Amino acid sequence: MELISMAQEAAAHAPAAAAGVTGSIATGIGAGSAAIGVGLIGSKAVEAVGRNPGAFGNILTLGIIAMALAEGLGILSFILGK
Repeated sequence: MELISMAQEAAAHAPAAAAGVTGSIATGIGAGSAAIGVGLIGSKAVEAVGRNPGAFGNILTLGIIAMALAEGLGILSFILGK
């Protein structure tokens, strides 16, 4: 009898454990995507300044805004994944 009740208890907690794993995977994908986005934005900003050094201020401003948006999505994935 005790074995059956233990199995029923484990089955009741299985969906919560699966949700935790799924949330962790989604958080990892979101954080990795944000990191890739920030890297691409930075590399393209450096290329743009190399082509047109006079536009440094505008490129820096747009790059910082774009990186903040990408990081915001990464933080959002942490919040929603848990």
